[in-house]
Amino acid sequence: MQLTGATVVVADPHDPSRDHSDPLVFTDGWVHHGPATADDDTLDVTGCVVTPGLVNAHHHLLQSGFRTLPGTRAVPMRDWLPRMAAAYAGAGIDPSLVSATTAAGVAEGLLTGVTTVADHHLNWPAGASAEQTVEIADAIAASARGLGSRLVYVRGSARDDPRTAADSAQAMAEHFLSTGHHGGVTADGMLQFAVGPAGVHSDAEETFRLLGDVAREWGLRRRTQANEQVDIEIALERYGRRPLDLLEGWGWLEPGVTIAHLCDVTEDEIARLAQAGITATHAPGCDVPMGWGIAPVRRLLEAGITVGLGTSGGGSNDAGHLLADARLAMQVSGLVGQQLEARSVLAMATAGSADGLGRSDLGRLTPGSRADACVWDVSGVADAGVADPVGGLLWASPGRRPRHVIVGGEVVVRDYALVTDDEDRIVAALEARLQRGPA
Repeated sequence: MQLTGATVVVADPHDPSRDHSDPLVFTDGWVHHGPATADDDTLDVTGCVVTPGLVNAHHHLLQSGFRTLPGTRAVPMRDWLPRMAAAYAGAGIDPSLVSATTAAGVAEGLLTGVTTVADHHLNWPAGASAEQTVEIADAIAASARGLGSRLVYVRGSARDDPRTAADSAQAMAEHFLSTGHHGGVTADGMLQFAVGPAGVHSDAEETFRLLGDVAREWGLRRRTQANEQVDIEIALERYGRRPLDLLEGWGWLEPGVTIAHLCDVTEDEIARLAQAGITATHAPGCDVPMGWGIAPVRRLLEAGITVGLGTSGGGSNDAGHLLADARLAMQVSGLVGQQLEARSVLAMATAGSADGLGRSDLGRLTPGSRADACVWDVSGVADAGVADPVGGLLWASPGRRPRHVIVGGEVVVRDYALVTDDEDRIVAALEARLQRGPA
């Protein structure tokens, strides 16, 4: 496939000098070095900006079925967590529920330009066996694959028994990765497996250590959350120490670990994160409306920390629109320091998120990268008068959606519509499952 006529192709979001308007060629799912062949399909993208596919580095897809619940807005996190957990339990977490919520969340992501989503799945049925948790994880993976999206599946934990969590993670690794993998990524690059406790506010040292053991055995990335309001409060109450002090002592302040949120970090903590080789995920669409704080992204970047971008889930951010959250990240950045530029935030939503996953093959449109791309039409009135079409992607047209989305060289959204499924069917299936309740 070749894309022709683009206003701009953003080849490397970190490096504006690599922008171009030449045809972009995809071969066998990769960005190709040479010219197209006569057999290649051509997609005319005249009047459009082409970017790498967006990488949502932090989502909770289960929450796509539980948005705007009463009592979950502008409340302390101590109150929010049990209310969300009660809603999940009332619906009954099982493969049918997670399949429906994943379809809704992944479809929303694809329609707004997300080609890879990291799903931190934290909640499980009471007393579920390792085999039952594998069935749930498999339903999530199958739902994402059916829509054509890449998935990073994070076996999370929220107050789970430590040994139960580790046994489940081990069973999932054996299920997903036994046929060969590199760094927890399947051979086709469509699925990546990782582990991640919710945070020190919910999980004990043993959970972090045991899941860390699974990660080392299988070469997995590790992901967690830290330094939101409840995380700091509970850490100080329970241990008399701040969350990052605990994570360091528990073996989770080292390369291969990504920490989401980081709303309240000191200069000393930023320096320690950088020295440890930690990567970070900014989630302003969750943290800002819930009043949980704003991560000092500029200071993190200046310290040399790789920062990605995530939406978090529908229970705190009622949308999975990563580009909208990129715009929000720019708008609020000045409140905690120097304002971020559009290009920097676009890089966070693509290459930054990908690098935090250990995926140098994603988030770029350079030779040897995966052929994941978004085609954004900038020819309409919403972009009239825009001097910088790349900056305009974020500043202009709030709620912007891509015209086409490509994953692995295959068009999965064409002319603003899903190719592999139907929005109405996805919505109806989720509503029917929520109305039915537990089996």
